[in-house]
Amino acid sequence: MAHAPFAEVDDLVHDVFLTALRKLDSLREPAAFAGWLLAIARNRAVDFHRRSRATEELPEETSGHDPGEYEARAALEAIRSLPEAYRETLVLRLVEGMTGPEIAARTGLTHASVRVNLHRGMKQLREKLGRNETHE
Repeated sequence: MAHAPFAEVDDLVHDVFLTALRKLDSLREPAAFAGWLLAIARNRAVDFHRRSRATEELPEETSGHDPGEYEARAALEAIRSLPEAYRETLVLRLVEGMTGPEIAARTGLTHASVRVNLHRGMKQLREKLGRNETHE
């Protein structure tokens, strides 16, 4: 719920636990509870953001700003436009500085899935930013 507005967190957490309680019989492996619960929370956050897309107007005049700031905004917009799975793993890697195993533990994904999401996410990010180099 780290990406949700603070005022909405209590309601979202409540929804996550109600959903988990209702779907508890679908949990096949009790040892996977943490990942299963994280998946429910991630899905609930995605649903929340789909329903309430707030838009922020960018100033029309960007010529007076630092070019680095403009590039950072472009990169942020490109990351925001990626599919959720890629966006989440890229943010955890590039912003939070987490390693692949740390991302897997946080998201409940396998190490292989994290590697694939990072690779594909970086490829799409490069394409969106107009940088089609093949090295990372």
